[in-house]
Amino acid sequence: MHVPDGFLSPQTYLPAYALAAGAWTYAARRLQRRLDETLLPRLAVLSALGFVLMSVMLPLPGGTSVHASGIGILAVVFGPWISFAAVSLVLLLQALVFGAGGITVLPVNALAMGLAGSAMACLGYRLLRPMGERVGLFAAGWLASVVPALLIALVLGVQPSIAHTPDGQPLFFPFGLAVTLPAVVIPHALLGIGEGLLTVLVVGFLRRRTGAAP
Repeated sequence: MHVPDGFLSPQTYLPAYALAAGAWTYAARRLQRRLDETLLPRLAVLSALGFVLMSVMLPLPGGTSVHASGIGILAVVFGPWISFAAVSLVLLLQALVFGAGGITVLPVNALAMGLAGSAMACLGYRLLRPMGERVGLFAAGWLASVVPALLIALVLGVQPSIAHTPDGQPLFFPFGLAVTLPAVVIPHALLGIGEGLLTVLVVGFLRRRTGAAP
């Protein structure tokens, strides 16, 4: 799912950096207020799980990829802002160490996966939890996979319209929404089933063993 460097125009990633900077500042303050000797090891372990899951990428047509993320787990256990901070750190490390994603596109990846994915996971969990704990957890995992994929497909698909030569040739990503939406969203909708099941299993395990999950 990570968008690589060179796929997005400056008209996209520069405003995204401004937006993400404010979100990162707020998330850091929220994390600082809650960080203690109990939260830190749990956050480190689940962030490491997210790092591993996001490192196993399967390529998709158009240059992007599909992978699990663990974002639903982070969001349900820690809330959307701390999950956003953790996912942003994972994305930064993957960009610097493995070249997965990139520095110019970091805010777009972080906002789509870390913030929107976490927020929708928490919202889906809270709305569907009355139908059953497992239903709420599954929804959190599925939404954490599909919502970021939808946002990234939209961002990629509008690139030919906002950055092109005078004769209409795309300067960055060449495919429009007709290609990006099905190519990115459909695989992640299917992957989201696995992501939902993983969220049910991991959060359920944490609750039974440590009482860490809400």
